[in-house]
Amino acid sequence: MRKLTVSQKSWPLKEPFVISRGTETESEVVLVHLEEDGAVGRGEAAGVSYHGETPDSLCAQIESVRDAVCAGAGRRELLELLPPGGARNALDAALWDLEAKQTGLTIWELAGVEPQRTVVSALTIGIRTLAAYEERARLLAQYAWIKVKVGSDDPLAAVAAVRRGAPRARLIVDANQAWTVAQLERLAPALARMSVDLLEQPIAIDDDGGLRGLDLPIPVCADEPADTAADLPRLVDRYDFVNIKLDKCGGLTAALDFVAAARATDMRLMVGCMIGSSLAMAPAMVVAQFCEVADLDGPLLQAEDWPEGIRYRNGAMSLPSPALWG
Repeated sequence: MRKLTVSQKSWPLKEPFVISRGTETESEVVLVHLEEDGAVGRGEAAGVSYHGETPDSLCAQIESVRDAVCAGAGRRELLELLPPGGARNALDAALWDLEAKQTGLTIWELAGVEPQRTVVSALTIGIRTLAAYEERARLLAQYAWIKVKVGSDDPLAAVAAVRRGAPRARLIVDANQAWTVAQLERLAPALARMSVDLLEQPIAIDDDGGLRGLDLPIPVCADEPADTAADLPRLVDRYDFVNIKLDKCGGLTAALDFVAAARATDMRLMVGCMIGSSLAMAPAMVVAQFCEVADLDGPLLQAEDWPEGIRYRNGAMSLPSPALWG
């Protein structure tokens, strides 16, 4: 019988993280430990707050399947036991890690994915004053990718400030549903002139039908409406990219299914994250091997990380160490 341990942890952030939906000062996550025959697998998840998930709700979901997991349920069975979301993500990650520890195989061998390239993550700049946007961008000017969080209030000025601070970085602009379709049409040409590479979820989910047929100079990425592969039919004629997040789809197993389904369409791929530690980022690095864009900067936003955490060099991520995961 496996032993399942569930706990909660709060990771303090380096600074308040401000987006159009609100402000966070810490990352509250759920940790799962699965122990079997002396091997321990670990997983971490934050859940999806805009779907109503909280650490308490994730723990309750995990407890609801305790007997099945301890009796030996595997990753595929987990897809039937729990819905997409953070609880399934934490358990799925722990199952992958446990199998790696038990077999002596790496996550890459288990998943049948050979890391062909270094994962280079964007680093996110949250909403702030124009002077602070530019100041922060100057500190990040050597990063290959920067993501800029904006609202509806003068986003062009915010992006221009970042561009002054980091003239060579590739930029993702993320409005978290704050714009109207009319705003998007007006802003996109100016953003293109500032060499913005990607617009992430500029339009509210309920209004994104207005994206159909738009001829925009910058590709648009679906985030909030893209939970699982089942969402793809609704997205393919509205968005150019889809952002796959393990907390949304419910773990690496489901994410790899999502990748396969998306690659069968014309949609391009991004991998993203909620705020979390290196333990939460490690499984997403497998998905990143299939993606053009990676946003796995959770540990860089935190004041603390696991001692054996992933190392970042101007966004370039080291492979997870066996001591961390996989």
